[in-house]
Formats: sequence, structure tokens, C-alpha cells
Amino acid sequence: MAQARPRDLLLISAGMQECRPLLGKLRLQCAELLECSGMAVRNPSAFHFLSVLDFPLFLPKEDDPGQLDSAHHPFTTVCQSIPPVSLWQVRGQHYDLVMNKASEQQHVLETILKVMNLDWRSKRRFLSHLLEALDSGAPPYSGIAWGFDRLVSIIVGTPSIRDMIAFPKSFRGHDLMSHAPDFVSENELKPYHISVNWPEDSEGNQEK
Repeated sequence: MAQARPRDLLLISAGMQECRPLLGKLRLQCAELLECSGMAVRNPSAFHFLSVLDFPLFLPKEDDPGQLDSAHHPFTTVCQSIPPVSLWQVRGQHYDLVMNKASEQQHVLETILKVMNLDWRSKRRFLSHLLEALDSGAPPYSGIAWGFDRLVSIIVGTPSIRDMIAFPKSFRGHDLMSHAPDFVSENELKPYHISVNWPEDSEGNQEK
């Protein structure tokens, strides 16, 4: 069936979520080994794009495969065009763009968080502003996040994405070009009607 020949290697795997990532890594590692031995497997000057759609909304948790976890984040809406048979088969409206390897209304959000076994009532106060807006109905919206700096870094072959970021941050999160974050005076905040209530120390002085 496999039309195997002498010296061929056959791999047999069972399962879905566990085997697919391992087989993908094995395929890339085999290509790297062949290229190290002098065999041309991949063309570094060619760009191959792949668009991935219909991602699963949930995936098994790594530490507890019997429980479900959000594949992307809980605010991903459900794909209505693919009727699910079970929660494991629910598809979300998120996507991915690969090159060379490399939100819905309130009741839906509540259901997703309950499926993930999150304490919805304790988290509600942190999401109250979002829930109040979604309770009135979500407006038409769409968006795309390509990761353009990552795309350019692959095209030009730079080893670090920091070379392609317009305003790279330090490991402490500081912007060395604009010196952000930095102190803003009250006169600068006044045109925007912003006031800052600085906390006071034990002696009653404002901490800045």
C-alpha cells in the first residue's frame, strides 16, 4: 500500500492532537538533516504562502486532556457555517497566514468560559465594560493582523525580528527612541482633560 522500498523509513502514528505537532517537527528536522548532508530540499529564495482557516475553537488542555482550553482566546466568535456535532468539533472564525514554515455577544462568551471551566462570576467584574457593550449587540467589525514585521524579517533573512520593528523595545519594555514610558507634566495632560491621582506615601507626599 505504501509502496515502500528497501532502506525506506515508515512511521505509524495514532491519535490527532498529540501526533500532528510531533510529525510536523519531525518533517522539518528530517529536512534539516538532509540539507546538512548536502541535499537540496528547500529553496530559501522561494516564498510559499499558506492560509489556514476553520481552526478549532477548543483544544485539549496539556495538563488535563479531558478538559477543553481555548485554542486562541475566549473572544473568538463561532463559525456558523460549520455545524458542530460536539464541543470538540466547534470551529472558530480565526485564521493564520504561514510563509515557508513558519467577538461575539455576551451569552456566547459566557458559554465559552463555562466550557473552559473558568469561574465566570469571579471574572465578570474584570470584563464588565466589555459585557455591557456586547449586551447591546456587537457592531459589524472585521480585522486582520498579518505580523508585517515578521513577514519582512523572513523575506530579507534577518535572524532577529527586532531588526524590522520600527520602534523596538528593550527587554524592560522601554522605547529608546521616544524614551517611553516617561513622566508627563500636568500642563501636557491638561489639553486632553486627563488628571492623575498619584498615591501618597506614609508621610503624605505624592509618589511619582
